[in-house]
Amino acid sequence: MHATAVTYFKELQNRICAGLEQADGGSSFREDVWTRRQEGVRGGTRGGSPPPGGGGGGRSRVIENGAVFEKGGVNFSEVFGEFSPEFAKQIPGDGLAFTAAGVSLVIHPRSPLVPTVHANFRFLTHGSKAWFGGGADLTPYYPFKEDVIGFHRVWKSVCGAHPAAADYAKMKKDCDEYFHIKHRGEARGVGGIFFDYMDATDEAFAFVRAAGDAFLDAYVPIVERRKALPYTPEQRFFQEVRRGRYVEFNLVYDRGTVFGLKTDGRTESILMSLPPVVRYVYDYRPAPGTPEAELTDYWLKPKDWAEMAG
Repeated sequence: MHATAVTYFKELQNRICAGLEQADGGSSFREDVWTRRQEGVRGGTRGGSPPPGGGGGGRSRVIENGAVFEKGGVNFSEVFGEFSPEFAKQIPGDGLAFTAAGVSLVIHPRSPLVPTVHANFRFLTHGSKAWFGGGADLTPYYPFKEDVIGFHRVWKSVCGAHPAAADYAKMKKDCDEYFHIKHRGEARGVGGIFFDYMDATDEAFAFVRAAGDAFLDAYVPIVERRKALPYTPEQRFFQEVRRGRYVEFNLVYDRGTVFGLKTDGRTESILMSLPPVVRYVYDYRPAPGTPEAELTDYWLKPKDWAEMAG
């Protein structure tokens, strides 16, 4: 299944990049092909003996300063090696040897009216355990009800077509709980689906492929509806403030970031998820009754979006 998953993830990266380039219309992805440091994850340059056979690599593709996308990355990686004994205890499985392959993406549009999006689909093994993980979630700054409902309905439909592997209600709940900034007491965005440690069955792989294939259908229509809308400097200011929340979550809580850094992953690829321009304002509080206040007061409260009238 590892080899089949790798082939699928590479092809998915190609299709997603092509679809996003078409939506942007003004820029294209640059590619860096990289090889993981052979000194590995037992310590490598941090001390300790290198594991035998650790390595792998990937293709990092980044788009910058496009007509729509200010910065975005769509990464493929396939790595292997050994966990440190301490980190291995935190991951399902046994022993130290692991493999990991997948696609991970984050897209930051320039316009505050076009939401940021994140998705990833991955396959991992740790000793005798093999599983899939991933999902997709939306982070708008000035949400449109049609966009939020449409995004969720895509994922509900995908899950509904694969009942042996996927439970939309659970995956939505898990997404709402996972993408929660605990120290702020607020959600990162309006959610989507999230799953992890899904046993690597044929049914699970069929669901993961369907979910990966659905990403462009979930996101690109939103981009097309909003990318030409005018926006104000004040809206751009608010977007930059809210991007700070994205940074906080990714650096403090995100499992993918932690996994990459703990396994000596490529730093530039791991941190490509961070937005290019962020603003931190001391004790920022939007005025009550404004669209900016409505984001946290209404939109970032978990709701059954897929069942709402559009």
